[in-house]
Amino acid sequence: MSAHRLQPLQTALNKVILGKEEVVELALCCLLAGGHLLLEDPPGMGKTTLAHALAMVAGLSFRRLQCTSDLLPADVTGYSRFRQDTQEFEFLPGPIFTQVLLADELNRASPKTQSALLEAMEEGQVTLDGVSYPLPEPFWVIATQNPQTQTGTYALPESQLDRFMMRLQLGYPDPRAERQLLLGSSQRRLVLAEPLCSLEDLKAWRQEVLHIHTSDALMDYLLALLWASRTLPEFRQGLSPRAGQALRAAAQAKAWLGGRDHVLPDDIQQVLAAVVNHRLPAVESAARLLSSTVPVLS
Repeated sequence: MSAHRLQPLQTALNKVILGKEEVVELALCCLLAGGHLLLEDPPGMGKTTLAHALAMVAGLSFRRLQCTSDLLPADVTGYSRFRQDTQEFEFLPGPIFTQVLLADELNRASPKTQSALLEAMEEGQVTLDGVSYPLPEPFWVIATQNPQTQTGTYALPESQLDRFMMRLQLGYPDPRAERQLLLGSSQRRLVLAEPLCSLEDLKAWRQEVLHIHTSDALMDYLLALLWASRTLPEFRQGLSPRAGQALRAAAQAKAWLGGRDHVLPDDIQQVLAAVVNHRLPAVESAARLLSSTVPVLS
C-alpha cells in the first residue's frame, strides 16, 4: 500500500481549502476511483479553487470552461472546418480535450450544451461527423453548479447527474478558517511551483484501489442499500447499477486512503451521501438508506 504517498497532496489541498478536510478527502477518493465530481455551492465558496488545486497537485493538464446560456456544444467538443488549401475538413478540438475539465457553473448552460458532455464522461471520447476522437487519459470532469433556487439555471437531468460519481458541497467555512481567509494568511489563490505526484503515480494508485478487497458480506450490504433505494416508497426511482459501481469504487478508494487492503462498512457509510444524494429525489437520502439497512458481516 502506498497511501502515505498521497499525504503531501492532502496537506497542500488543506492549506488552500481551509477547514474542509473531509471534503478534500472525498474529492481525492473520487480522483482515485476514476469518477467525475460535481461541486454544488453558491458563488464564492471556493469550488473553482478546489478544482484547480486538484489538477495542479496531481500534475494533470487543466482547462476551464465557463458555462453560459449562449454556450454551444461545439464550444465544448470542437468543430470541423473546411480548409481551402487541402480541400479537406480539419477537426479543431475544443476545451474538452484535456485531462481535467472544469465545467464552471454547468447548470447555466442550456440542456443541449450539457448533453455534449455525456459521451465524453461515459466513454472517454467525442464523436463528430461520424468520427470518434479519444480524450486524454485520465479524463476527469469537475463541474460546479449553483443552487437551483438561483436565477438563470437549468436543472441537470438525471442522465447527467448519474454520470457524476460524487456531489460535494463545501459550505461556509468555520469561524477560525474564515478568520484566516480574512487576514489573508491562507494560500487560497494557490501558488504551487510543481506537481506533487506524477501521472505514473496516479495510474499506479488507481490500480491499487481497484484491487482493494470487498468481502461477500460487504457486497451483500452494498446490494441491500441499492435495493432499499428501489423499494422505499419515498424514492421515486432507485439507484442505478452505475451508482452501485460508483459506491463500491468510492468505498475502495476510502479504504485505500485509510491504509487498508479491504473495505469496511464505515468506508461505504462515509462515502454514501456524496455518491447517492444527487441521484435520489429525496431529502437526506443517504441517512434514510442507512437507517433501513444494517450491515451483517460474516
